[in-house]
Amino acid sequence: MDALKDIRWRQRFENYQKSYHLIEKYAQHHLENELERAGLIQLFEVTFELAWKVLKDYLEAEGYNVKSPRETIKTAFQAGIIEEGHIWIDALSSRNLTTHTYDEATAEKLVQDIGEIYFPELRKLYEKLSKE
Repeated sequence: MDALKDIRWRQRFENYQKSYHLIEKYAQHHLENELERAGLIQLFEVTFELAWKVLKDYLEAEGYNVKSPRETIKTAFQAGIIEEGHIWIDALSSRNLTTHTYDEATAEKLVQDIGEIYFPELRKLYEKLSKE
């Protein structure tokens, strides 16, 4: 592992860790209103962005060359860093959808998916990279 690239992914992981701990607090809570749902969605967007970027930096430190979020997710799955590649691709699609449109039904569905589907994957990544 290249020393500078190793440092880069670890620094990015520190930021991911901070965001992860915030979403960890709220992903399982019943959210009372639109503002709380919007806040959780925004937190998911930030955490997911950091997640794929820390994966990208980690993969590059391991010698892979990846550019896009989709390519990063596919390579991380193939390398065994993440287990549920299709969930990560779905999370990417959800993140892309929420950054361009807002619809109450979509927001409610995403909040449910964050708690039940996406957050557990973010947790697995956090736990795996914490051991590195």
